[in-house]
Amino acid sequence: MRANKLRPFVPSGPDYQLAVQFYVDLGFEIIYADESLTIFKVDDVEFHLQNFHNIELQHNYMLELCVQDLDAWWERIIQSGILDKYQVKAKSPKLQPYGKRAIHLLDPAGVLWHITE
Repeated sequence: MRANKLRPFVPSGPDYQLAVQFYVDLGFEIIYADESLTIFKVDDVEFHLQNFHNIELQHNYMLELCVQDLDAWWERIIQSGILDKYQVKAKSPKLQPYGKRAIHLLDPAGVLWHITE
């Protein structure tokens, strides 16, 4: 048996449309959207943004996005303007104790993205 893909369902928080626009502004492509679900894609990576709000889940939800050029992703984050526009936080690339360099980015719902290379 071979697995082909893992597409997590990410909670949007209280403002689904705001969350959708956040990911668009970050450079993700919408490949499907309706009032309860948006499927995003960047390169060969996809995830589902679910119109769902649960503060406890959102503040404990983490994802790792593995990329080839972490510095280019940091530049993408800065150039997109999302930090100011959405009042979200991000930490610049840094070597982590587990041996990977990582960017930590909080989305508007409080979901923590570990962007690593």
